[in-house]
Amino acid sequence: MTALITLSHGSRHPRAKEGIRALTEAAASQLGVEWADAHLEFDTPTLADAARELARAGHREAVVVPLLFTRAFHAKVDVPEAVRLAGEHMRVVLAEPLGTGEDIADVLASRVPADASRVVLYPVGTSNEEQAKRYEALARAVEKHTARPTAVVAATRGGTDALQELAPFHLLPLFVTHGTLLDSAYRALPKGCTASEPLTTALAGVVAHRYLQKEKAHVQA
Repeated sequence: MTALITLSHGSRHPRAKEGIRALTEAAASQLGVEWADAHLEFDTPTLADAARELARAGHREAVVVPLLFTRAFHAKVDVPEAVRLAGEHMRVVLAEPLGTGEDIADVLASRVPADASRVVLYPVGTSNEEQAKRYEALARAVEKHTARPTAVVAATRGGTDALQELAPFHLLPLFVTHGTLLDSAYRALPKGCTASEPLTTALAGVVAHRYLQKEKAHVQA
């Protein structure tokens, strides 16, 4: 079977990697395939190193699922270069990233408590105007699912200062795993506010679906 490799941005947070590994293992378990986690920066292994280890274990091919919500610089530049380098060790095919589509909205909406009066979607943020609009569209989708007013506050665009003006609310992180920016938001939560954990294994079904979409397209090609 074709192996699964997830490719995260990477983080200096001490618990970030454990969240990525738990997610990757959960998705691979659904698929019944071998797996490896890889990271663009801060954490190890790199995608090339992960591919090399899988090749040494006898695998000839892997599907790479980028754990990215936006199609900005990392998705357009860093990911293709990482895939190119990994291709020196085995056949590597690139699946669609997580994105901000309906399946992500479903996952997020399922984490909103029934007693929440307002929701704040909390992504890392982006300087790309098109991607910022996609965050807003995702918030509208969550709002439709939950019937709760949903605002967007980005960690790097307003951050903890903006949160103070919206209380009370439930903080809904658009974070794959633990991160220093998310920790700052948790510490700054106004009194009476609640928060979800990062998504981690809740994304397993989405990751598995991205794998299967690419695997099917690859077989048909």
